[in-house]
Amino acid sequence: MSIEENNGGAAGAQRVLITAGGSGIGACLVRRFLAQGARVAYCDLDPGHVPDGAMGYQADVTDEAQMQAFFDAAEAFLGGVDVVCANAGIGGPASPIAEMDFAAWRACVAANLDGAFLTCRWAAGRMAAQNGGAIILMSSTSGQWGVPTRSPYVTAKWGILGLMKTLAMELGPHGVRVNAICPGAVEGDRMERVVAMEAAARGVPEDSVRTLYADGNSLRTWVTADDLAEMILFLTSPQGAKISGQAIAVDGNTERMT
Repeated sequence: MSIEENNGGAAGAQRVLITAGGSGIGACLVRRFLAQGARVAYCDLDPGHVPDGAMGYQADVTDEAQMQAFFDAAEAFLGGVDVVCANAGIGGPASPIAEMDFAAWRACVAANLDGAFLTCRWAAGRMAAQNGGAIILMSSTSGQWGVPTRSPYVTAKWGILGLMKTLAMELGPHGVRVNAICPGAVEGDRMERVVAMEAAARGVPEDSVRTLYADGNSLRTWVTADDLAEMILFLTSPQGAKISGQAIAVDGNTERMT
């Protein structure tokens, strides 16, 4: 595995670990935490450019050995951990369940749920021992609804909420708070791939799927990675110190799924 470090940043800053921090929502989180003075360690299949104050590590979140190596390197770089964002996930296949490929199902559930488990298992012991910390898991509005043709993704994101609720109960007595973010449709390349996949599975134009996502919430809008980052920065700050065990939607208030 490759590792890159850029040791700029202030001593004594918040220590943050993020999975899938090389692009998309994860890269936005890396950027936003660094901007408020944190030190950040992140992993990704492709860490990309590593900004000042960060450590980037190449690792697959579904591989236990690779993740343990990342955790060891992150702990050495950060000297501990205050915030963990289990952000990694993939959209998975789109097809009716009667036609669903088992290998594609397992790959989707592993990337979304197994990766979160490995990350939280590592964080739980360290944060409990230090009597404090914040864990953010990335679910989805799909973790609160059913979505035709997206059964593995929906199943994994519902599982994230069960994991979050259980961890909040286990770790609360140790001063550790655990919450989940449930984004709506997030602008970016990943969602564009999902739109194309769903349009193909349903036999409709891509623009129709985009419109359905926007029209399905009260604000008639998509959200941005920065919208999610604002909520996560709040939840992991002293202002969010009494918030735990919550599935918080950043979605414009979903009224119906596509």
